[in-house]
Amino acid sequence: MSAVQTLVVGADEGDQRLDRWFRRHFPHIPQGRIEKMCRKGDIRVDGGRVKSSTRVAVGQSVRIPPLPDNAAPGPDHMRVPKVSQADAEMIRRAVIYRDDHIIAINKPAGLPTQGGTGQVRHVDGLAEALCFGLDDKPRLVHRLDKDTSGVLLLARTRMGAKALTDAFRARSTRKIYWAAVAGTPFPRMGTIKLGLVKAPGHGRSGENEKMRCVPVAEIAQVEGAKRAETDYAVLSNLGGRVSWCALVPITGRTHQLRAHMAEIGHPVIGDGKYGGSGQENLGDGWGAQLGGEISRKLHLHARSLSFEHPMTGAKVTLVAPLPDHMAKTWSTLGWDPRDVPADPFEDDAF
Repeated sequence: MSAVQTLVVGADEGDQRLDRWFRRHFPHIPQGRIEKMCRKGDIRVDGGRVKSSTRVAVGQSVRIPPLPDNAAPGPDHMRVPKVSQADAEMIRRAVIYRDDHIIAINKPAGLPTQGGTGQVRHVDGLAEALCFGLDDKPRLVHRLDKDTSGVLLLARTRMGAKALTDAFRARSTRKIYWAAVAGTPFPRMGTIKLGLVKAPGHGRSGENEKMRCVPVAEIAQVEGAKRAETDYAVLSNLGGRVSWCALVPITGRTHQLRAHMAEIGHPVIGDGKYGGSGQENLGDGWGAQLGGEISRKLHLHARSLSFEHPMTGAKVTLVAPLPDHMAKTWSTLGWDPRDVPADPFEDDAF
């Protein structure tokens, strides 16, 4: 074991999450252990307790507790890749856009974005296979839920990562999700405004966390509740049984789209967390499953992402094809992606 040490955040390391900074210096320490050391107060910044998501600033001092001997400090490019050939080929096939500064993948459903307790295979780790000639692996700048597929953007340079992270934080990006939901929302286009707060008793590391909706008038009285807003539009429907919806998260809260749609009575198909058999909905009261040949997997997909390129300033719009289970559902229900506008919220004819 190493001794307690103190490292100073370098000039090119500011404005990034503590866990990412830590893994850059100690790549052999898993995410779950970093979070545990933060909870216990073993890792401190300028003497204060911090969360793994705390953003560090240039010049701050980070207390590093005793670590295993194989966790000696080292930059990203010194880590030994541990990605299997099969996984490397899989993640490379998922690439839908790449240039010198950014890379985007169509994240498969079921693959976590980052590691955590019990998660050893995730995009952040597999990104070792996405260097394509650069020394450092691409950096995550936002996240998707494990069971949500679709456009996931990574930065290939530190400057690009900062610019894109700032853009997501300032909500200057535009994300459109596609979902199959129970029943048919009314009106067919609208905005959901409901606060969200973490429900108790679902895993201390958040791996099984569930969010609870809170009426807007009660947000200020509920500890930890945050404002959340979602735009939705019905693109097509099959009677009152199931609908194809476009969803835009105005805010970016955990499980926001899933919790919001379930709360208004139209849970996402395949959502066992928010739309199980006990979920009351405005469809036929059958929960968030369609039965028959329809997959039981979550039917939520990050269809498109629009943003300003961090270096050129040009507008970039990336589109991800539906995953196999959703493509099969769309085919079964007679829905064709070519029949709807790219952005129904900005299409006057829709």
